[in-house]
Amino acid sequence: MLRLLSLLQSHRDWSGAELADRLEVSPRTVRRDVDRLRVLGYPVDATPGVDGGYRLAAGAALPPLVLDDDEAVALVIALRATATLAITGAAEASVNALAKVVQVLPVRLRQRAENIAKMTTAAEWSDTSATVDPMVLATLATSARNLERVEFSYTDRHSSTEGRLVEPAQLVMLGRRWYLVAYDANRHDWRTFRVDRVREPHGTGRHFNPKPIPLGDAASYVRSSISSATPTHEIVVEIAAPAEALRERYGNWVTVTAIDGSDGDVFGEGEQRCRMELSSDGFGWPMTMLASLDAEFSVISPPEFREHLAAAGQLFTRWADG
Repeated sequence: MLRLLSLLQSHRDWSGAELADRLEVSPRTVRRDVDRLRVLGYPVDATPGVDGGYRLAAGAALPPLVLDDDEAVALVIALRATATLAITGAAEASVNALAKVVQVLPVRLRQRAENIAKMTTAAEWSDTSATVDPMVLATLATSARNLERVEFSYTDRHSSTEGRLVEPAQLVMLGRRWYLVAYDANRHDWRTFRVDRVREPHGTGRHFNPKPIPLGDAASYVRSSISSATPTHEIVVEIAAPAEALRERYGNWVTVTAIDGSDGDVFGEGEQRCRMELSSDGFGWPMTMLASLDAEFSVISPPEFREHLAAAGQLFTRWADG
């Protein structure tokens, strides 16, 4: 029946005689196995007559797929690549799918995928200091889904490395960084771990009962953990630009509120403008962001940011003048 399913997935139309010949069974066995596939949820269409045959149609739900060796290896490689993309939903879905595939992949095929990954170099335009091994993501995702305690070596922000035993709850992608929200079994408290600092994770075979994540969800807990661990500046700027344009450009990184420009207190009367608020652990990125907008702006707070911009402006002017 699995061989029949593989044939149906690899070809658009098959006659009953062709399938019987390929499978070395009788046409009656083919009909019986087609009926079994339908019971399992595979939408197999049958057309009667001399020119009739069988076709695997699209159904309302995705049934299990049968992959050959090359297809399975290609799938793992593609999922590993997609897991590093900063595309909403794509990375998370790729990690979940990768965890499912790796769990059932034969060792020989897993080794083939690993060999290809080791011999492949991707050219990155962005900072790769927080690069995450997709297989680490897959291991953590599998343990979280199976409610299995996991051990790994972890290097904190002070460059101190030690072993951790945790109950993984969920993976969170924030920007281009991955975080693991887990209950630390030794410290008896919740913790956030940067996945790029996790080494050699492995399941222990010991299961646990899930606990409620603080603040109600993993994403809120990660944001709260980062805010409490890193000193930040709350920056407020009014910009002569439409609010919607800034929202599309910077998404969740900033909070943008449209302002009625009829009073003309900062910029031209009737001009579209908005208030942008963001948190940052330094002034470099906000300064670069404002410079790239090519729009007039006014710093509302903090005064230290205004002073930083003035000093940077003088510095660039000197450099431009040689």
